[in-house]
Amino acid sequence: MPGNGLIDCDVHNVVSSDAALLPYLPARWRRHLELAGSRTFSPFVKGYAYPKAAPLASRRDAWPPSGGPPGSDLDFMRAQLLDAYGVEYAVLNCLYRAPEQRYDAYGAALATAVNDWQVEHWLERDPRLRASITVPFESPALAAAEIDRAAAHPGFVQVLLYPRTQQPLGKRHYWPIYEAACRTGLPVGIHAASTTPGPITAPGWPSYYIEDHTGLAVAFQAQVISLIMEGVLDRFPDLQIVLLEGGFAWVPPLMHRLDTLHHRLRDEVPDLQHQPSHYLRHRIRITTQPMEEPERPDDLVPLLRELGPDILMFSTDYPHWDFDNPHRAFQTRVPAGLHRRIMCENARAQYRFTS
Repeated sequence: MPGNGLIDCDVHNVVSSDAALLPYLPARWRRHLELAGSRTFSPFVKGYAYPKAAPLASRRDAWPPSGGPPGSDLDFMRAQLLDAYGVEYAVLNCLYRAPEQRYDAYGAALATAVNDWQVEHWLERDPRLRASITVPFESPALAAAEIDRAAAHPGFVQVLLYPRTQQPLGKRHYWPIYEAACRTGLPVGIHAASTTPGPITAPGWPSYYIEDHTGLAVAFQAQVISLIMEGVLDRFPDLQIVLLEGGFAWVPPLMHRLDTLHHRLRDEVPDLQHQPSHYLRHRIRITTQPMEEPERPDDLVPLLRELGPDILMFSTDYPHWDFDNPHRAFQTRVPAGLHRRIMCENARAQYRFTS
């Protein structure tokens, strides 16, 4: 379906209730869901606690007339997003809590159910939609099996992980996931969320939502450093990484710091084939939401140029409260060529979308 050259790389479709997944679960796991249900590490199992003014972290106007939660009604999403802005393609990232399950086999069953539900209710109902594969990534062998299975459907365009994991993502523990991603030709997307049973900051649990929300950028930085320094991007030369909803203003200073320290400490990582900044520029792509808004709007364009023309891909984060309107996301004028790359061409190349 033709569009106006807008590709939205982060849209959230939502499972309306656990009952919606029952048709996609074998009898053994349907019984488990009904008798035991979820046991997760997340403190927000019943929904996001903050901000209270935006239940389920969503826009107030995003609650569909059908009665489900925001993101659960495709027709309403069409009206509010796909048709309203002429979206050519939208990448769905379903944050259902399958990866958070303490019982790994149940988490794997839920991931399969979520992916099959996405195919039937989303991918096969609108040709503009693509989706990320939900996987139980703390059990990499099970995750790899689900990647191999789900990737047979052409609507899936990446594998979905979270940045707050039980171990840094560069560790060998997670390598089966990267092997499967390379086998199937899919990038790995890392989206803001949490599964770890431990505190979400190095010193411990924060008091406020603003600490949690701001601190996510630190989690993304830690994972980027791990993926580079553990040699993942050398060992898997075809692997591409996409960072979703983690900000991007931190990237230039991180590149500078990593390159400086690598120059001084590279004997510790002698197998690294390039300077750290090389991997960030060539192997990692980053979505724009939350859009960085410097105090002086004119400072944004130099930041974009320092990042380079290929790294950023536009995203709205629909239907969440900090949604970025495609018409107003940039607070200053961005050169036309760079603007087009960010709004559509970088994503078209990354996900191999046709025009």
